Amino acid sequence: MAISISKLKYDFPAGLVVFLVALPLCLGIALASGAPLLSGIISGIIGGVIVGFLSGSETSVSGPAAGLAAVVLASITKLGGFELFSAALFIAGFLQLASGLLKAGIIANYIPSNVIKGLLAAIGVLLILKQIPQAFGYDGTHQDDFSFVQSNGENTFSHLFNTFFHVTPGVVIVSVISISVLVFWDKTPLKKLKFFPASLFVVLLGIGVNEFFRNFVPALFIRQVHLVNLPSTNISDLASFIKFPSASAFANYNVWLTAITLAIVASLETLLNLEAVDNIDPHKRESPPNRELVAQGVGNIMAGLVGGLPVTSVIVRSSVNINAGVQSKMSAIIHGLFLLLAIFLLSPIINLIPFASLAAILIVTGYKLAKISILKEMFAKGRNQFIPFVVTILAIIFTDLLIGILIGLAVSLFYLLKSNYKNPFSIERDTLHNGEVIRIELPNQVSFLNKARIKNTLWSVPAYANVIIDASYADYIDSDVLELFVDFKKVVAPEKNIKLNIIGVKDKYQISDHIQFVNVLDRQAQKMLNPAQIVDLLKKGNQRFRQGKWNEKYFRHQVNATSSGQFPMAVIISCIDSRTSSELIFDANLGDVISIRIAGNIISKEIIGSIELSLKEIGAKLIVVMGHSNCGAVGAAIHSIKGGNIDSITQKIMPAVDKACFLDIQLALDNEKAFSEKVTHLNTENSVATILENSSYIREQKNKGEVGLVAAYYDTATGEVIFNEYVINNN
Repeated sequence: MAISISKLKYDFPAGLVVFLVALPLCLGIALASGAPLLSGIISGIIGGVIVGFLSGSETSVSGPAAGLAAVVLASITKLGGFELFSAALFIAGFLQLASGLLKAGIIANYIPSNVIKGLLAAIGVLLILKQIPQAFGYDGTHQDDFSFVQSNGENTFSHLFNTFFHVTPGVVIVSVISISVLVFWDKTPLKKLKFFPASLFVVLLGIGVNEFFRNFVPALFIRQVHLVNLPSTNISDLASFIKFPSASAFANYNVWLTAITLAIVASLETLLNLEAVDNIDPHKRESPPNRELVAQGVGNIMAGLVGGLPVTSVIVRSSVNINAGVQSKMSAIIHGLFLLLAIFLLSPIINLIPFASLAAILIVTGYKLAKISILKEMFAKGRNQFIPFVVTILAIIFTDLLIGILIGLAVSLFYLLKSNYKNPFSIERDTLHNGEVIRIELPNQVSFLNKARIKNTLWSVPAYANVIIDASYADYIDSDVLELFVDFKKVVAPEKNIKLNIIGVKDKYQISDHIQFVNVLDRQAQKMLNPAQIVDLLKKGNQRFRQGKWNEKYFRHQVNATSSGQFPMAVIISCIDSRTSSELIFDANLGDVISIRIAGNIISKEIIGSIELSLKEIGAKLIVVMGHSNCGAVGAAIHSIKGGNIDSITQKIMPAVDKACFLDIQLALDNEKAFSEKVTHLNTENSVATILENSSYIREQKNKGEVGLVAAYYDTATGEVIFNEYVINNN
């Protein structure tokens, strides 16, 4: 691992601050676990140096975790001694190592963010609640205990209540000064000293203030009970811990059961904490979970060999690390080295540090984790995010870390199931010329969680409906859901006379496309439509075009369906502009429309003849003359572009130009684009009038209401077609 000197100036003081916070926690957790005090320090060293070196996380700090204290205490009691517990921890380390090598860390990707944020906020609240007694000088020393019910019989709130009857003035003064420094540090010139974090200054300040009390205000001097108390240690003390598990331990069923429990709990807590730490990392670096499990596994193998406690990633230390300005994982390693150094050489200096200084650091860290803004942010995301978030916080506060997380995950899973039941797919109801079509579009992943909702939807489809199940976007479909489709196709749909199309199912599922209806017009549907209904169908088709929700065309099937004849509903006279393809603009099927394209939508005798043929012989019932924005032919007429046969086009558009000038000459002078659009509208209306003037048949059919004639305008910028309703209804 390369050491960056530029980062070391930040990592060294950060590691020192984490060491100062971790030291009393290591001792306290060992005490709460019913293990030798030195075992906590040993695990802190392993978590810092060994796990820190092997881990891929730049910010996570590992060591003994308060969340496992109850598990450790119960395991030691059940196994009948710390030696057998060490054997179980040794095995658990190998299980973690194997899980990392087998890529089991992927489960970290499935931990909901609301639970992660709830965990962080809960830790923040607990840090404040648990450290207030230390900040006021209460003699109870359970700041390491993150369970609601503490080992001394008190709970979080009774412990907090008793604090106000045991106030130590000197401790309160150090706490107030320390918190003030931490809060206002960034508003002073000292903030520029990035290599000298506020938390380190607070620790040194606490020692200095207490020495001032000793010499000048003895009444405020803070006694040893409120100072860090690191027991003196020598090499022989450490050597006595190193014991390889006996062979008989590996034959003990309870040892293996304990090992499996430790491996599962420690791995889960590590992965949760790792996600949480990445969440608050200002650089949003991603820690590899599988590598972390390998690192933790090696750490716990070592801890089992040398008499340590279980090692996990620890959110409190990691949060302090981030707030101290960590840049790389050298900080975690440095904190471990300081722990090693401390137990041999530094205990006289470390024992001068007031708990109040450390409490101030943790209280401010807690506030940053549980700010009101986080609560507001989660509330704004809706109840599906907010309720699991709040439940996680409350569950952790009123139980313990691990149980609280599991409760939060359960609530989050409930809302996930509820969400999947409600919205596993999209349902659209389109009215086409062959009636209403119910389209069910499946999402990318269709799991067994979606089964109930999909079945409820399909089984409630009314008789004689047209149904499309579109799996084009589904990369995975659970086998239970596939069975539903088969049952619906073979039993339910035939019994209810439902026409069913199943499309887009991947070849690997061995369900081929199933097509029972094609959206093409037949003679019966054509006869039933009237002009107003056709305009409505064209509008809906244009809306689908604009929204990108085109109907599946099944062109191969449409070719077969239209091979014996055509039964179009409309004739559309549009421009030759490459952007004005009527079939696309109206999301039409093969055979729905007859498209006539000519520059400028001009009308000739041949075009009128084509329209009459479409109406009289083919049965179309609507004529649409559709101009469009930025029309080149209209522009040519406005600018009097001539030459060759172009004159025959521009001359037929000129009446619209002249009329537009007559109506608003100022517009022609001031705004060429708006004037061009006005000419386009007038030109399409002139084309409609020309058709009526030159075809007695079309005029007669229109007056009878058998045929509709309408001008329309296509906006090439938005894709919208606007119909001139006045022309539709004007007889």
